[in-house]
Amino acid sequence: MKVFLAGGGTGGHIYPALAIAEALKKQIPEIQVEFVGTAAGLESKIIPREGYQLHLIQSGKLNMSGQFFQKIKSLIKVPLGIFQSIFLILRHQPDFVIGVGGYVSAPFLLAAFLTGRRCALWEPNAHPGMANRILSRWIHTVYIVFEESKKYLKSTDNLLFGMPLRSQITSALTESSNATASSGQPFTILCFGGSQGSQFLNDQISDLILNLGDDAKKIRLIHQTGPRDFERIQKKYQDHASVEVKDYIYNMPDYYRQADLLFCRGGASTISEAAAFGVVPIVVPLPAADNHQQSNAESLVGKNAGFMLIQKEFDAQQFKKIVTDLMQNKDKLREMSKRLKELAPRNAAELIAADIIKKIKN
Repeated sequence: MKVFLAGGGTGGHIYPALAIAEALKKQIPEIQVEFVGTAAGLESKIIPREGYQLHLIQSGKLNMSGQFFQKIKSLIKVPLGIFQSIFLILRHQPDFVIGVGGYVSAPFLLAAFLTGRRCALWEPNAHPGMANRILSRWIHTVYIVFEESKKYLKSTDNLLFGMPLRSQITSALTESSNATASSGQPFTILCFGGSQGSQFLNDQISDLILNLGDDAKKIRLIHQTGPRDFERIQKKYQDHASVEVKDYIYNMPDYYRQADLLFCRGGASTISEAAAFGVVPIVVPLPAADNHQQSNAESLVGKNAGFMLIQKEFDAQQFKKIVTDLMQNKDKLREMSKRLKELAPRNAAELIAADIIKKIKN
């Protein structure tokens, strides 16, 4: 058996795909799993580190507001990417193709459909993007994370399995909450704005630390800035003793285990991983037309398992109050962590892998 996973760009697409690949190999060790991505995406760094073959094709971003010439360049890349995809499929003859999102997913899935491959979509958001909504007219199997996705899709085989998580993360589901604040260690905050980082989050968390005065000494901050903002934020902290600044974190499970509180965006992967480790999140959803990250955060707030602050209404004093309150009220933090872990997805990667194998055999 041979399965191709197409997609990438950001960790939110890459790591769930790796979880599916891992589950496929666990269920059938001799299965061949290979990836398709672009040279510009993070997959070009992450996938080879994980030991998988990565095939590269051309593709590009089309939803760029006002960037006319960039859109034209991307538009030229898409048909080239479809041609490259057809060549890859005819050459390697995969038994199954799954698109996991990112610029490469749509052209490769379209090529898979045109060449008669068995194929499926993975959709992480409550409000699917335009490409997946269109593809669902022809790709009839979609693995979804949120029930709400179904009303936007034309596909007939919509399977609600949840977010695929890597084994390093799912193992945390059987562990007790790690609240370091109760073990005599400094109160630890983990901040990251997705794999590319977030300038808004970077500024808000660094302002908080620098304005806390002596209280900042009670906090350990692990701050992933993203590569573009790394030098600026590193200089802003001026070697602040309690802060670890990183441009990117590859071994996220190690840092989740150390954290008491998470300051983050509202991507489905981030929310699911925080739930697995019981790290209470303060979520600032990425502003978007469909507000899918806000919907993710609202599900946590409704169960008193996290906090949400809207970016355009962000109040630095409210942010400070939430952080200092949780530092002082360890029982509240532990109760929220317990409720959060009850929301963690279970066995999604294994269920998707089993369905892929079943479809190949049939």
